[in-house]
Amino acid sequence: MTDSHSLEPVATFCGNCDCGCPQLFVDPSAPTERRIVLTDDFGQRVQMSADQFSSLVDEAKQGRLDGIALP
Repeated sequence: MTDSHSLEPVATFCGNCDCGCPQLFVDPSAPTERRIVLTDDFGQRVQMSADQFSSLVDEAKQGRLDGIALP
């Protein structure tokens, strides 16, 4: 696993509390296929390539992810 000191913060999701909100980072020291890091508020992480993340962002922009978090 990558040292958290090398992570460059990009975005915090929520941020209205002090509970360890999900965050998005770039890890310039990681291999290309693991450079994007998404952490959750439980200390878990997902690592992916910039291409994979770009695909996820495109899906969101096109509305394909709308409604997935609805109860």
